[in-house]
Amino acid sequence: MKAALHPGRLLARRYRLVDQVGAGGMSVIWRARDEVLDRVVALKVLAPSLAADARFRDMVREEARAAAQLVHPHVTSVHDYGETVDPDGSITSFVVMELLSGEELELRLTEGPLPWTEAVQVGAQIADALAAAHRLGIVHRDITPANVMMTAMGVKVLDFGIATRIGAPDEDEDGGTFGTPAYVAPERLDGAPAQPASDVYSLGVLLHEALTGRVPYPADTWEQLSAALAGGPPPTLADLPELPPAVARICLRSLSRDPTDRPTARQVATALRDQLLPAEPSTTAVPVSTLALPPEPVTEPTTADAPSEVAAGRSRRRVALLLVPAVLAVGVALAGVALLPDERPAPRTQPSTGPVAPPSFDPPVTEAPRLPTPSPSARSSAGSPSSDPGTLVEAANRVDRLIGDGLNAGEIRSDVGLDLRNELRNLTAAVGSGRDELAPPVARLREKVAVRLGEGGISPAYAQRLDAAIAELGAAQV
Repeated sequence: MKAALHPGRLLARRYRLVDQVGAGGMSVIWRARDEVLDRVVALKVLAPSLAADARFRDMVREEARAAAQLVHPHVTSVHDYGETVDPDGSITSFVVMELLSGEELELRLTEGPLPWTEAVQVGAQIADALAAAHRLGIVHRDITPANVMMTAMGVKVLDFGIATRIGAPDEDEDGGTFGTPAYVAPERLDGAPAQPASDVYSLGVLLHEALTGRVPYPADTWEQLSAALAGGPPPTLADLPELPPAVARICLRSLSRDPTDRPTARQVATALRDQLLPAEPSTTAVPVSTLALPPEPVTEPTTADAPSEVAAGRSRRRVALLLVPAVLAVGVALAGVALLPDERPAPRTQPSTGPVAPPSFDPPVTEAPRLPTPSPSARSSAGSPSSDPGTLVEAANRVDRLIGDGLNAGEIRSDVGLDLRNELRNLTAAVGSGRDELAPPVARLREKVAVRLGEGGISPAYAQRLDAAIAELGAAQV
């Protein structure tokens, strides 16, 4: 008789099941503890009826292999794939992933559309993740709000369960179409091979919904989608006068019926990020309230078969000066794989992840290295007078230029520079929109510098210069 999954069971002599956090037609998601590395993870366990079929096990294994190659701040990390054989000969097949804490975008949108800056931030991060996937030859095929998790470190693209290779047939064995109708590109209804442009169309639908609260072509079935595409009016964003024209253009271009007229995911990410960057300092004082700098943090998991992520609320923010919980997942140092600017595909097989929920207990806490208190000379070397840090925009621009100088000099690793710039954008957006006071995000940014120093991602000299500049940012005029 097959051993049932239950809390406390040990799989592969390593993963101790804690509790079930999600379920679908093909898999069950468990929170578990990796007793080898002493960390909490998510286990996507293939349904027993499917695990008995070697074809399904092979499919999940190949998805996990492909997803493991996609190391990116906005894609859930895949750590392992395992199988256990029970005494009766039955097989338990599972994928091990990072465990996320946050809120599904789908749930967030039930409250109405997002502020345009937040919607653009979300779109830019998803586009970054898609650009990385496309570069590896992977097409996601199910970009929807249900497959995007909002976390404290930015969005995570979830559910690579129906992803496939670029150029692969885009239909199942029965000739059906994968995906969620309202987000599926028109060419997919005609059975065109899988292509990155289809993901870009889905991203355009998601961005349109985040901005307006509605999808361009509402549909719950393939027949409804065909009818909406045939008779519905073209999408428009004219009812959002505050939306920058560049955002409207890139969104509507992504929704073009002709795949060749759509931008690439990388182009979408670049166009959206351009609307989030702080303006260059000018001789005229710019009120912070006019800033359009929402966070574009860079950094999954629901599955096509698991209906939703367990919403966990926002992570509480801890203000600790230069001491930080080490919650960075294994594999961050490899994030550069997915940060390359070009997105020419190199064929890979499909990835897979599944929905998870936050742990009910805190992960292990370690201490980050302390940075020395900035001296007056360090402050001046950061590029601004210590007596008058100026406006928030000016101080943020100084920190951003310092990060750029560190990248060019090889003193800051590329993925670390990207992470710090995203955190800086988060800070400026939150403070500029009045959602946060200045001190807490400044403390978080300084903590991040300390953590990255401890990882070897920043040289000690540059870490001290950055800390000095960020300290001055904390005294900027808001």
